[in-house]
Amino acid sequence: MDLNELLETVAPPDEAARGRARERWNSLAKPLGSLGVLETMVEDIAALTGSEEIDVSDRAVLALCADNGVTAQGVAQTDSSVTASIARAMALGRTAVCRMADLIHCRVIPVDLGIRDFPACDGVLDRRIGNGTADFTAGPAMEREQAAAAVQAGIDLVRAERALGARLLAAGEAGIGNTTTAAAVAAVLLDLPPEEAAGRGAGLSDEGLARKIDAIRRGIAVNAPDPSDVLDVLAKVGGYDLGGMCGLFLGGALYRVPVIADGFPSAVAALCAARLCPAAKQAILPGHLSAEPAAQKVMDALGLKPPIAAGMRLGEGTGAVGAIALLDLALAVYRDAYTFEEGGIPAYMPQGGEPMPHGGEQTSEETPTGSLYPPKDTLETVPAPRNAP
Repeated sequence: MDLNELLETVAPPDEAARGRARERWNSLAKPLGSLGVLETMVEDIAALTGSEEIDVSDRAVLALCADNGVTAQGVAQTDSSVTASIARAMALGRTAVCRMADLIHCRVIPVDLGIRDFPACDGVLDRRIGNGTADFTAGPAMEREQAAAAVQAGIDLVRAERALGARLLAAGEAGIGNTTTAAAVAAVLLDLPPEEAAGRGAGLSDEGLARKIDAIRRGIAVNAPDPSDVLDVLAKVGGYDLGGMCGLFLGGALYRVPVIADGFPSAVAALCAARLCPAAKQAILPGHLSAEPAAQKVMDALGLKPPIAAGMRLGEGTGAVGAIALLDLALAVYRDAYTFEEGGIPAYMPQGGEPMPHGGEQTSEETPTGSLYPPKDTLETVPAPRNAP
């Protein structure tokens, strides 16, 4: 079965399960929709998995690592050898995402899709497509077949993780130069001038940013990628990591596993997945709004509202891990907070006004009967949380 045939098997979301999750949220003794996009994320997971009983306890960051030939144009502060260093440090559990993920019991799995001159390393999965991509200012970054192989590698990673029990994944990355490739892909898919797509990445000077913009402009001019053909765009101005992350989101839709987008490269890969298969959008959860200038445009194109806007630009999956922590907090409320009925409080009803994030209507933050807290004698009858001793 080829890629297109496989993507045609993606099932639509279960709207009945979404409705049941929304009913659960609306039964809780709090203002309707008051946890904002966190409520939407829970509902989206219910629709994807077909159950309002949400279990994301087994989670992992898939950190796809690859080098990009465009670094030869001086578009990054460091050379490509740093990608290998990051992958080895991830295998040892020492990078930023590893330390953050450890706090929320999340595995970090570094994957080599094309780190330049990288020998086999314990703790790094070998899924190599090539020995880094070519400099796209002189021709295509890779062959179309390699772009397709990168996408398939991402799909296969999700299938394998799902078989091992994973219920939530995050699309992380490490690859010097990948904000340049991501900006080039975004410029093509969203019809943006390079100066609106490119940012400072890991901290470029004005001169470095000018080189980056020029490299993107020349790469697009030399290769003439077809915006209606995602694989063509990935092959000509993308990278193995972008292709692989695109596959993660597609795999999420195929195998009913939610995948959280991280920063700018990850979000661009999510956009690629949505363009390849619109039904794949149901598996994409937003993580954070990157500090890169085109990040908001990418999120707008996906119709997503990230729960975190902290000016982050670290990569690796760090923003996605932060979103998982917020999701855990929301799920604690979703599962165990007391309901209007348990508290003896009249349920909130929509009062009109601005739409809520999950499609209802905004209500006042004041309950129509006064305090949200029930009388003491009523509170004594509220059942203990299910996880209470």
